[in-house]
Amino acid sequence: MTLSAHDSLVLVALLAIATGALVGALVVRIAYPILLVLAGIVLALIPGLPDPELNPKIVLFGILPPLLYATAFYTSVRELRREFRPIASLSIGLVFATVGVVAVVAHAVIPHTSWQAAFVLGAVVAPTDPLAASLIANRVGLPRRIVSIIEGEGLLNDSTALVVYRFAVVAAVTGSFSLAHATWKFFVSVIGGIAVGLAVGYVIRQIRRRIDHSPTEIAIALLSGYFAFLPAEALDVSAVLAAVTVGLYMGWYTPELTTAKTRLQGDAVWEIVTFMLNASASSSGRSLRGSRTARPATSRYGARL
Repeated sequence: MTLSAHDSLVLVALLAIATGALVGALVVRIAYPILLVLAGIVLALIPGLPDPELNPKIVLFGILPPLLYATAFYTSVRELRREFRPIASLSIGLVFATVGVVAVVAHAVIPHTSWQAAFVLGAVVAPTDPLAASLIANRVGLPRRIVSIIEGEGLLNDSTALVVYRFAVVAAVTGSFSLAHATWKFFVSVIGGIAVGLAVGYVIRQIRRRIDHSPTEIAIALLSGYFAFLPAEALDVSAVLAAVTVGLYMGWYTPELTTAKTRLQGDAVWEIVTFMLNASASSSGRSLRGSRTARPATSRYGARL
């Protein structure tokens, strides 16, 4: 495939606009996903521009796993454990409540919308993207406990929403729904995803403890999210929870497996990778849910890769 002169100029212009939005976000002190999404909306309204289509599988299987891993890796396990009750109630209860409210409103407001389609819509919009909220909360000086709850909820709500979305789609296609089966499948998906993440994390930990080569260790870390996400998807359990679990597991044990040199190099690599993936996802139309710029957190060893 070759690019014409016009296509090349359009591509350069789009890249320049995206870069300008990133720089502008620093100047006006707005979370960059917000500015990128707004820039994308404005560009979509300009006539004559190409209308590219992004394959959802690229985002789901290409961008999401490393972002989930990085976010979980830099999340404090102690804070998650301490705030487990509010995080669980928000990431499960609030998602279900949001799905229900959106479904009722959509069914009542949008003509000819079936209940199945309304619940699909509710599952799509239910999980929040905590990136902007987390950045703003830190900027205005909200208590650390509230920020931890926001970040923890954003880390787990995708798993709930994806399970609800899957059953809503099945109900919309087949026209049937079983609450008992859906409830059983939900718990199987959650427990299975956690189990896959723990198993993959244990294997990666055993491999990395026998390696003393920074580039190899960092490469394994970059791929760890995929190592958990893809098998979980193949087993039809929560791939999101699998990637999050292996991230939390490795975030807890990595400091005892690596040297200071590897940790410093890894921090730099992850900062660039997560920033580029977040910016790519945001500029494609919306920021990824559960993803945010990785931020170091304190573990029992006090250091991070």
